[in-house]
Amino acid sequence: MHTILITNDDGIAADGLIRLARTAKQLGEVWVVAPDGQRSAASHSITLHGDIDVYPHAFPVEGVRAFSCSGTPGDCVRVGSLSVMPHKPDIVLSGVNRGYNVATDIQYSGTAGAAFEAAFQGFLGIALSEEDSPLHEVTDRYLGEILAELAEQKLPYGQIFNVNFPGCPLAECRGILRDKKVSRGMFYRDRYKEVAKLPDGGVRLTVDGQYNEDAEPDTDFRAVLDKYIAVSRVGNVG
Repeated sequence: MHTILITNDDGIAADGLIRLARTAKQLGEVWVVAPDGQRSAASHSITLHGDIDVYPHAFPVEGVRAFSCSGTPGDCVRVGSLSVMPHKPDIVLSGVNRGYNVATDIQYSGTAGAAFEAAFQGFLGIALSEEDSPLHEVTDRYLGEILAELAEQKLPYGQIFNVNFPGCPLAECRGILRDKKVSRGMFYRDRYKEVAKLPDGGVRLTVDGQYNEDAEPDTDFRAVLDKYIAVSRVGNVG
């Protein structure tokens, strides 16, 4: 049986986090330390200047001990493993994120950032994301199977597993593609548009992303577009 720490970047009340904790209980002891609110695109940032507040949090999955954290997803892994838990986890799960984390978007992802922090601390880090869709059939059907498979594997230092589930009906899912390369593309090609003039010559800008499905063959990006579950190994510093 495993000792598992779960976090995310969508906040402790997120449905994906709750579904992940419920499924992870099949593998062992589960703890949750998650942000007290939305932290998307926090990447691998951590809090070095300032305090981090941690509170016990009522959680709708029986037997799971949960805490909210004022910090980033990376902080949650550090605080959870180094302070909150009485013993260190051997697996850290991050997600299930609402929205894909594939291709170059991985570098901005708080979901992936938490998994990388786990890897740096010496734990198996698994980031999990799904299409921003009301359909969770594919995730709910395959999540337990994939967790059980990946939980028994080892990765080199600094690497994580990154898993993405399509948000299509289960009957349309074409299966699992493993060891997919990380695409160099992006779902949204960002630019900025001006939304207001500010005093003293300033301008107010907002991101204006242009949706894109131009993905290379045999990549994580291409896999989810083709309605496969994509499982990748992703490396960071080290």
